[in-house]
Amino acid sequence: MHVRILLLLAMRNLRRQMRRTLLTSAVMVLGGALLIFSFSLGDGSHENWIDSGIRTSSGHVTVEQPAFRVSSKIEDRLTAALRAQAEQALAMADVANEVVAVSSRLRIGALASSAAGARPAQVFAVDPAAEAEFSTLDDQVVEGRYLEPDDRLAAYIGAGLASSLELRIGSRLVVQAQDTEQEIAAQLLRVVGIFSNGVPEVDQAVVHIPLATAGEWLGSGQDVTNVGVVLSGSHAVGPVVSHLETTLAESVIRGDVRVMDWREANPALAAAIAIDDFGNYLVFGILFLIIAFGIVNTVLMSVLHRHREFGVLQALGLTPGQTGAIVLVEGLTLTAVSGFIGVTLGLVGTWYLLSNGLDMSALVGEEMTFSGVVIDPVIVPLFRVARIVQVVAFILTIGAIASVYPALRAARIDVAEAMKFER
Repeated sequence: MHVRILLLLAMRNLRRQMRRTLLTSAVMVLGGALLIFSFSLGDGSHENWIDSGIRTSSGHVTVEQPAFRVSSKIEDRLTAALRAQAEQALAMADVANEVVAVSSRLRIGALASSAAGARPAQVFAVDPAAEAEFSTLDDQVVEGRYLEPDDRLAAYIGAGLASSLELRIGSRLVVQAQDTEQEIAAQLLRVVGIFSNGVPEVDQAVVHIPLATAGEWLGSGQDVTNVGVVLSGSHAVGPVVSHLETTLAESVIRGDVRVMDWREANPALAAAIAIDDFGNYLVFGILFLIIAFGIVNTVLMSVLHRHREFGVLQALGLTPGQTGAIVLVEGLTLTAVSGFIGVTLGLVGTWYLLSNGLDMSALVGEEMTFSGVVIDPVIVPLFRVARIVQVVAFILTIGAIASVYPALRAARIDVAEAMKFER
């Protein structure tokens, strides 16, 4: 009964000061809607950055020999047996639904040369069918075609490398690198396709060749330097990493294998996303600090104008704690209702207006480069339950903190003083 009476008294005051209540509520609704709009677009853009970044590097998750990340030497590679074990682990029912593509690659530094000169290159020996599912390079053809499963001495090269070595479709080039016997080995290749990625470091250095060709050229057989995995989304990274570490536990303990997520493999991209997230938190922290002062003002003004009322209530039997509770309930109710409406409007409005994505190409052009990665300029909002809960919790926390001081003021009212005259 006491709780019911306290709630009724709190609701009555919010109704009595309807104009003030609506003005404060409108600010909170706008703030909540902006939070959802900003964070859903931010999460969508971050997922876009991650997807673009992992497809041009080593995937959401990569399995490597621990020393390869530092040495980049062919001797620090995964054996065919470890490669098969990793691929089998990714085909298990526990994670198969989250796995979109798996590509086993042999990456080596090489010297590419033609009659026009020589340039350093990064040679990726791949399974053409698997790589077409994993990477986006096969969609960036400007001349010729991507590698096919029956290709043998074929090369798919960047436009920058083709220009510097004066190569065209059908041209020959020679790549030289250290083989598994630590001898310099050369391989003659014929250009079947030229791509343009938009990132100079990729266009001027990357060469894709069939994995079988590299196995014969370097004596590596079916060995690879990493097994890369593309998942349905970054949310699946943790479970897949845990699954691989458990399945490959013996090899991990021996130091033959290391399982890394995209943050370890691409720290520059991870840092860029963290900085962008911090900027969002900072801006909206300032916004809600201003809103918090608005809540304090609304609730405190109601306290200052109700000294006599609170004095009467305490004279009739309310304790100071119950008086403060009324004020606290007013602030929390105002915050909760406004926050719920704001979050709902933010979700509905963002989905309705941007369900097909926000095209930023008019501002950034058809290709946007970020942290060495070409990003799709169309940003699709991403709605996450965890993020919505985070926003609601943030709004409620701000409301609770902003209501504490007015509640303390109400609880400390002197009854005798309050009954003397109307304030």
